[in-house]
Amino acid sequence: MVFRAGRTRWLSQPLIWVAFVVAVAVGVCLTILPAHGASRDLTPSFLRALLNPAPASPAGRDFAGTPAVGALFTISEGRLGSHFCTASVIDSPHHDLVITAAHCVSQTVAEVAFVPGYHAGAAPYGVWIVTRVYVDASWSASSDPDDDVAFLRVSRPGSTARIEDVTGADRLKTGAAARQLVEVIGYPDSADQAITCRSWTKEPMADQLEFDCGGYTDGTSGGPFLAGVDPRTGRGTVIGVIGGYEQGGLTPQVSYSAMFGANVMALYELAVAGG
Repeated sequence: MVFRAGRTRWLSQPLIWVAFVVAVAVGVCLTILPAHGASRDLTPSFLRALLNPAPASPAGRDFAGTPAVGALFTISEGRLGSHFCTASVIDSPHHDLVITAAHCVSQTVAEVAFVPGYHAGAAPYGVWIVTRVYVDASWSASSDPDDDVAFLRVSRPGSTARIEDVTGADRLKTGAAARQLVEVIGYPDSADQAITCRSWTKEPMADQLEFDCGGYTDGTSGGPFLAGVDPRTGRGTVIGVIGGYEQGGLTPQVSYSAMFGANVMALYELAVAGG
């Protein structure tokens, strides 16, 4: 009680308030008009926070898409239904594999199609039917978030073309460092075009990556975490896909991915072998 009463009396003194206002003014002046040759910022920390607020978190922006990334659609009576997830063409020996999140495809009973480069109702690189789905046994057994990855084999009806020969492909990398500058592409359910955002990943928990950027709503699951994107082609190296913890995240501002390790490489090799 003694200290609390003493603090009240201290704050009630007019001269103390005058001194406080002068200190604030001096701090502002030191920030705005630093002395010539000064090398230290003498502004109090609370004033630095007021004068230099933290930058707002980034948000995904609309863009026209890239050939190797597209949307997954349901098919009804031979026609495209609605799109529900995102996927990307991955480099493989047979040029026919796509990568997405396991939770996108492991429960679906409808026929699924992949439309690379989808934009505003157009399918510039054709419609490709998913003919085989590969998910890890651990995902099938318990939906382990560390195994929320799937590879899809696709083909185009009536054609011998391979998708990678048409769209190009992103590379697959496992064992990448947790902190990476990545571009993440996704197709929100509510839009007919993709969004993209560039930011740094981090590892908030073991075997999971986090990517912070707004706008990644339902439908962006399976979207690739692309490192080292070539600005000329839009292709890069996939080190993750939106999924994993909380099946990709519970808010549009925070997305997750399982870290790609030996389990993902084993699943990729299984898909390549056609097992």
